[in-house]
Amino acid sequence: MKVALIHDWFTTLGGSEVVIKNIHSLFPDADFFAIVAKTTTLEKLSIDPKKVTTSFIQKLPYALNKYRSYFPLFPIAIEQFDLSEYDLIISCSHAAAKGVITNSNQVHICYCHSPIRYAWDLYHQYLKESGLDRGLKGLIAKFFLHRIRMWDIISANRVDYFISNSNYIGRRIKKIYGRESVTIYPGVAVNDFPLVTKKEDFYFTCSRLVQYKRIDLIVEAFNEMPDKKLVVIGDGPDLKKIKNLAKSNITILGYQPFSVLRDYMSRAKAFVFAAEEDFGIVKIEAQACGTPVIAFQKGGAIETVIENVTGIFFKAQTIESLKTAVFNFQNHSFDSAIIKNHSTKFSTDRFNKEFSNFVDAILKERKII
Repeated sequence: MKVALIHDWFTTLGGSEVVIKNIHSLFPDADFFAIVAKTTTLEKLSIDPKKVTTSFIQKLPYALNKYRSYFPLFPIAIEQFDLSEYDLIISCSHAAAKGVITNSNQVHICYCHSPIRYAWDLYHQYLKESGLDRGLKGLIAKFFLHRIRMWDIISANRVDYFISNSNYIGRRIKKIYGRESVTIYPGVAVNDFPLVTKKEDFYFTCSRLVQYKRIDLIVEAFNEMPDKKLVVIGDGPDLKKIKNLAKSNITILGYQPFSVLRDYMSRAKAFVFAAEEDFGIVKIEAQACGTPVIAFQKGGAIETVIENVTGIFFKAQTIESLKTAVFNFQNHSFDSAIIKNHSTKFSTDRFNKEFSNFVDAILKERKII
């Protein structure tokens, strides 16, 4: 049986890369296909660059860093991959990967992190933040996003089976594509995070510094709580903005290696998370350290944080709502061992078992194995 793994792009290390790495461990001989790929990223994932086929976008100017500028070309790029020799195709998709062309003798399983965010849920936010909500450039962007939405729905019919990374995404798959899905939560290396029961007097957050992660909201809230310390780790386009916002009780460390991030995460009294995220692996990593979470009560957080047991929720993405959650947090006691135990429900071993069983059942039904 020949297996092809399709990923949108290999440019940074994030949650989707964790998932594709786990899937690769189940199919070590699989070939990879991606719109673009950086050799350094592949090496960090222990993927042989020779096993990776990239699209024509890889050769376009500045493609490795500015690949999102070529989004109108994503559909045609992903459709150019010739997968006719493969029996099983597994796409790991939050953009275009699911749109590969297959035939009726092949099985295509899509592990869906999200329908294309900036074409659907984040459409109006994306246009405003990019300054594309008006003018000629805005009109062109809206036209192409409209075309992307049409292609996104059409290409969903090329998938035989959808797996969602959370029930939240399962509902989005149903709403946008009209398709059913099975939820298999991403695998998290919970054993790589030490249980630390003695917490120190600071709050912590880490993320890629982009708008929808709402690190600015966290910083602004802690600006109004000068007696509370906050440490922020992460890099991205909003780094300068975040540094300019932060007052003296907030420490912005920028990019840090994993060992430093893990150290702060394990010692913090709470991990603060303000985004409406599809799943949010980092919240599980924090809980694996026995660190409670203060999270926005939407998206995957509802499925990964137990209120008053492993964390506290705030109901609105506002400064006042987050401040109230921090004050409520101080009135609760949390058992780090219970929090750690909860995180094991999202382990890599659990993911590997559930994913393997799902794929095996399909292949047996289709008489491929």
